[in-house]
Amino acid sequence: MSALADVHVEEAGDRGPLLLCLHGIGSSSAAFAPQLAELSARLRVVAWDAPGYGKSPDPATALTLDDFADAAAAVIRERGTGAHVLGVSWGGVIALRLATRHPGLVTSLIVADSSPGSGTDRAKAEGMRARAVELAELGPRAFAEARGPRLVSPGAPDDLVRRVVDTMADSVRLPGYAYAAESMASADLRVELPTVAVPTLVLCGDQDTVTGPEASQAIAGSVPRTAYVIVKDAGHLANQEQPGRFNAWLLSHLRITARIPE
Repeated sequence: MSALADVHVEEAGDRGPLLLCLHGIGSSSAAFAPQLAELSARLRVVAWDAPGYGKSPDPATALTLDDFADAAAAVIRERGTGAHVLGVSWGGVIALRLATRHPGLVTSLIVADSSPGSGTDRAKAEGMRARAVELAELGPRAFAEARGPRLVSPGAPDDLVRRVVDTMADSVRLPGYAYAAESMASADLRVELPTVAVPTLVLCGDQDTVTGPEASQAIAGSVPRTAYVIVKDAGHLANQEQPGRFNAWLLSHLRITARIPE
């Protein structure tokens, strides 16, 4: 576990509650640039590169969803406090497992554009596993050029599309991406969602066609203490495409759960 704890993180802010940010399957800590920049006056914001992603080292052995959750738990423990955990897409699946596997470390959840896992449907699971094959065949840059534009709404500005593509190209590689894809393909959180005990904010871009509102509603309808919000004019990466609206909802959630000031 010491190797898994040795992940790269970006940090901003030195006061207030800890917010741990877990990125999606095709990204890195760079996905949370708007949160690192805009929330650090009130929060300690920590965004990781998951094991095998970005600047984090490659795992020595294959990782499961539990392993990724344990690695996130290690990041929290290193800081000696509980954390509010923001997970986007795959990061949301990790966050939900973290909350059930290490409940004492998670104060609240913010789950954005996520799902109960691809293991809820055979076709989705097969499609998720096929992504690792696609990455091996195309390489990171061509893979990112093909997939990145789908993650934002049709009206997203060109500079955001380029940033999303560049982040993916710089972040994904094998074997880490394959381990992540398998962790998603194997995940079916429907049974454990009702056991998530912490307050949870579920957000979804209104133009998300990757996981979509239905998957976010499945989370919101099963976790007991949940608020559900649609983020207007946003695709799958609502935290990047509409950071002002996204951050406003996140802060509203934390004013209640962490009692941060207005």
